[in-house]
Amino acid sequence: MKWTTGNRDNIEDLRGSTGGGGGLRMGGIGLGGLLLMLLLSWVTGVDFLSLLGGGGVDAPTTNVQPSAPPADTTAAEEKAVDMVDAVMGDAQTVWQQLLGNRYRPTTAALFRDAVPSACGFAESATGPFYCPADHKVYLDLGFFSELSSRFGAPGDFARAYVIAHELGHHVQSLLGTETQVRRLQSSRPDQRNALSVALELQADCYAGVWGYHAGQGSGRRVTLERGDVESGLRAAAAIGDDRIQRMQRGRVAPESFTHGSSEQRVTWFRRGLDNGDVNACDTFR
Repeated sequence: MKWTTGNRDNIEDLRGSTGGGGGLRMGGIGLGGLLLMLLLSWVTGVDFLSLLGGGGVDAPTTNVQPSAPPADTTAAEEKAVDMVDAVMGDAQTVWQQLLGNRYRPTTAALFRDAVPSACGFAESATGPFYCPADHKVYLDLGFFSELSSRFGAPGDFARAYVIAHELGHHVQSLLGTETQVRRLQSSRPDQRNALSVALELQADCYAGVWGYHAGQGSGRRVTLERGDVESGLRAAAAIGDDRIQRMQRGRVAPESFTHGSSEQRVTWFRRGLDNGDVNACDTFR
């Protein structure tokens, strides 16, 4: 994947900031966080996945202001920051073109270890996540190493898929899909997991929609190269519920899926990649 650097106006750099208080209220869960929730549920017998989608403690009151890059950063880390900025900028250009005035730009808040958000105080173990309360994508860059080493999905486009997936949740929030799903989950608790899977698979499809349009048109910041699509598809397969459950439990429990199986995630990501049509991403039918 080729990309160009910019002025980082799609980034809030919180890596050198500290913020206070509050507990975690999950309006959604990141890709890495799913692994942690499954492990805690298995060890303790408590269904931590039932926390997805609402409830919890109050959001922290401490405001964290963006800062300059931390003094202990590296050239490799700064390159990753520029890549996130490029993907966010390119993807938001696509969504602005597709949705017109319905789209509202957002930012990726980069942090280390832990961060207070409008959805609660989250740690790196939560993984990348989107907070609908403040409309921001949150990302600890350390997850990229985990994506490669633990999940076996290296490469810039694998990382771009993760970013585009979380931005897909922003699109769902703007279109009202996220709110509708949360209401349905409250009124139909028996459908909570199935609705969560549909929501996540649609975000995968939206990530694919961006991938289809990446590099098309002048002035764009991301261009795909040979092998990028395969890299993204490997990432989608690597984080399927069935694969993660098998890693942690040694068995698969489809009734507890919240993000979809590897096959489902690949299928919907591929659907977006193949045609770039938002209307092809109706995972709720």
